[in-house]
Formats: sequence, C-alpha cells, structure tokens
Amino acid sequence: MLQFLKDHWQSIGIILLYGLTALVAVKALMETRTTGKTLAYLLLLFFIPGLGVVIYLLIGVNRRINRIYSRKWMSNVRLSERLKDYLRKENRATLLEHSALVDNKGGIARLLFRDTLSPITADNETALLINGEEKFPALLAALRGARHHIHLEYYIFEEDIIGREVMDILMQKAREGVEVRFIYDDFGSSDINRRFLREMRAAGVEVYPFYKIRLLANRLNYRNHRKIVVIDGHTGFIGGINIADRYINDPQYRQAHPHWPFWRDTHLRIKGQGVHTLQFLFMGDWNFCAEADLPITQDFFPDIETKGDDLVQIAASGPDSERSSIMLSFLAAINQAERSVYITTPYFIPNDSIYNALQQAALSGVDVRLLVPGESDSRLVNKAAESFYEDLLACGVRIFRYNKGFVHAKTMVVDDNLSVVGTANMDIRSFDFNFEVNAFVYSREINWQLSEAFLQDALYSNELMLDTWRARGRFSRLGEAVVRLISPLL
Repeated sequence: MLQFLKDHWQSIGIILLYGLTALVAVKALMETRTTGKTLAYLLLLFFIPGLGVVIYLLIGVNRRINRIYSRKWMSNVRLSERLKDYLRKENRATLLEHSALVDNKGGIARLLFRDTLSPITADNETALLINGEEKFPALLAALRGARHHIHLEYYIFEEDIIGREVMDILMQKAREGVEVRFIYDDFGSSDINRRFLREMRAAGVEVYPFYKIRLLANRLNYRNHRKIVVIDGHTGFIGGINIADRYINDPQYRQAHPHWPFWRDTHLRIKGQGVHTLQFLFMGDWNFCAEADLPITQDFFPDIETKGDDLVQIAASGPDSERSSIMLSFLAAINQAERSVYITTPYFIPNDSIYNALQQAALSGVDVRLLVPGESDSRLVNKAAESFYEDLLACGVRIFRYNKGFVHAKTMVVDDNLSVVGTANMDIRSFDFNFEVNAFVYSREINWQLSEAFLQDALYSNELMLDTWRARGRFSRLGEAVVRLISPLL
C-alpha cells in the first residue's frame, strides 16, 4: 500500500484536489443566492484548482446561511420586537399625513418598513454637507455640544490631524461624564495602533472593533462600511466621509500629502426622529461587538421637537440581513422614478436587477444620469464598471466621468422629492458583503441642492458618447469582458 502511494502520489493528489474542488463547488451552488456570484466562484474553483478553493473559503462562505453574526442578529430582533407596534402606527400615520410630498414613492417607504422595520419619520431638519470642509466643522461643533452620550461608528478612522481633533473632543467629553462609545472596522481602520486605543480608553471612551480580523478568516471580506454618529439621541450624521485628512481639501490637512487628489464627497446631518433609527442601528452593532445590551431608555431615544419639514427613512443591510435591503430600496427608487434619476457612485458594479432597471428607466423616457470617477482607485473595479457602459449608453443613460479629482460620494436624486445619501456604493460588495446604511430624504430643498451639486460635478466631467465609446479597441473590450466575469467578487 505504501509503495502504491509512493508510485501514484501525483495522481492521488490530483484526484483529491478535484474531489475537494467538487465538494466546494456544490457548497457554492447551494449557498450562493445570485447567479453572477455563483458563476464567478465556479470559474475560480475550476480554472484555478486549489487556489480557487482557498479564495472561496476566505471570501465566499455565505454568512447569511451560517449566521456567524447570530449574536448581532438576535440583538437586533430583540430591540425591534420592543418597538414594532409603536413604529407600525407611526409609519402609517406619517405616510398618510405627508402623502403629497411622498407622492408615488410610498412603495419605497412601505418596503423598508416591512423588510427592516425602519419607519419613515416626519419633522426632521436635514443639512447637506459637501466635502470634508463642510462636514467636519459641523461634526466637531455637534460633538462639543454633547451632554449625555456620543455614539460613533466609522469604517476608516485615522490618527492624523482631524482624527486627533475628534479624538481629543471624545476624551474631553468622556472626562466630563458624557458616555462615549466608538466602533471602528478592523479592516478599514487597520492603521489604528494600540497606543491610540489605550489613550482613549484611559480617558473613559469605550472602544471596540466591529469584528476582529484573524489570520485566514474570511471575516475580512465582511466589513462594517457604515459611518454613523449619534449625539444625545437627537442629532445624527451619515454619509460617505470617514475620519481622515484625505477627505478635507484644505491645504492645512494635506501639507504632508500634496499628491492627494481633490476629494469630492457628500454627508448629511439629521436632527429629529430620523436619528432614532440610526441610534437603533448603532445599538445593534454595539451589542454585537461589545457583547453588552444597551437599554432602550429615554436618554437614548428622547422626545425631539424640531422646526423641520423633511421626511427621513433609514435603509440598512448587511451579511446578517435576510435580504439585500439596500439593493431593493435602490431598485424601487429607480423603478418608481417618473422624470429623472441622478446617481453618483465611486464604484459601479450593478447586479442584473439594477442594470436592467436603469436601462428600462432610460428607455421609458426617464432622464437617467450616472456620475463615476474618471479614474478609480482600483483598476479592476474601473475596468469592470466600463463593461456596463455601452449597453447603458445605447438605452439613453448619460454617463459622466469626474476629472477634478476622486468622487467618493454615494448619492441618488429621484424626481424632485427624493434624495438618498449614505455609505452604499452601487456595487455588489455594498449589496451583499458590507454593512451599509443610507438615508432616504423626502425634501424638495435637499433634492434641489443635491441636483445642483450633481450638475456642478458634471461640469468637471467628461460625458461619454456612444459612438466614441463603441470605437474603443478590442483589447479594451476583452479586458472588460474578462474582469466582468469576476466582478461579483470585487
């Protein structure tokens, strides 16, 4: 027997390798819900034997099936059950009272409530914050005014000039007796060092990584991409801007990095009942990573009186969601558009549903425009995005490639009453892999401001023309086609 193994070890190894590949392929077929991702995994498994298995085990295991986030999911369920009856009544009443503003978008509001128990809230004051130059002064002022608690959750938090400014305020507030809780993503904030964390904890700031990355664990593929700030339960911030100097175009913050491109981004400040949903999301994430249940009290969910007229509804989803609520809400917004859809996204790798919806909307006479970076920070992602452009252009979608710098904003403007600002890109990673959060705002003023911002950005962009795009070389087309095969994994 031993001699047989010595004589045929290569053949035995190949048989075992392909046997393991076949087993993993069956697992991928059974657990992966989307056709595109399934095909991409199968290509990896059979065209790169061995390595394909490793890649799948690292990034492909379906966390919705395996419930690795079960503690977080169950804590969210417990929180939501306590609020369900109250939220249902509030959601119905708000839709009825503000039917003129919501108009034909009521289906989106009902979808989000039934899927995620996120109510549409009235009487909010919202402020659009363009770039870090507008976001950070507003954020720092709000942090300094905190009286009871500060809750922060960021994908990227760097110990640079702005990071130190935020950190100093958090530590000072903690010393004053304000409850300060901070969640960071262990992948996005990998540069945070232990001294930085010890300093905050010594001052009384409670700090936890959302999901600690360990060697050879596929948890690095499931990232907390949310940017949430909640102050005293009445003021919240949400959008695409992390805590780092690169997001501020002021030379004071960029003197050490003069090569950084101009950074175009969008954030939103909310004052009102809409903040309560952000609070709910933060508490669910905190209960997971800190392994402690924060109580539902008046201090965390205070009565709020504002003079605002805006409706706000929060859409959130992640690997712990039953469905990709972010994607479904995008899809509903595109399908219910009557006049226009303006989308800004740094990464454009749509699934089939979004891709077809954009084509259908344009062919139906809706003014569909897409603004993307002229050059992405990932060549593969850029090439994958380009593979979708020709069919979209042929259907009448107008595509603008931003050239002033790097556009990182994640926004959508629909007709004259709905705006979306958040953390989710228009790509499969945001739909399926990342924890994301978006704000759906029903406000004609915010809609006008965001539309104007889009049109201004278009002035710094090159618009793609169908004839010119069709004339690109064969090698470009081949590269796009190859990358598109694995685009669900990017």
